[in-house]
Amino acid sequence: MTSAARGPASYFPSIEKKYGRPIEEWIDLIRASPLTKHSELVTWLKTAHQLGHGHANALVAHTRAQDTGN
Repeated sequence: MTSAARGPASYFPSIEKKYGRPIEEWIDLIRASPLTKHSELVTWLKTAHQLGHGHANALVAHTRAQDTGN
């Protein structure tokens, strides 16, 4: 039995389906951005890439958690 993704990762299947990019590509874009604040990154994803707020927030939260080891 496989366990369902929890937290921000629970959004990943719908993000990939809706926006046509793999999650790793989004994570790479976030890491390459000169922006550092969570809210700035969310706003950037929403304006530059037309992501919805929940999807942008999930990607940023997941990426920042990976980068800080949390």
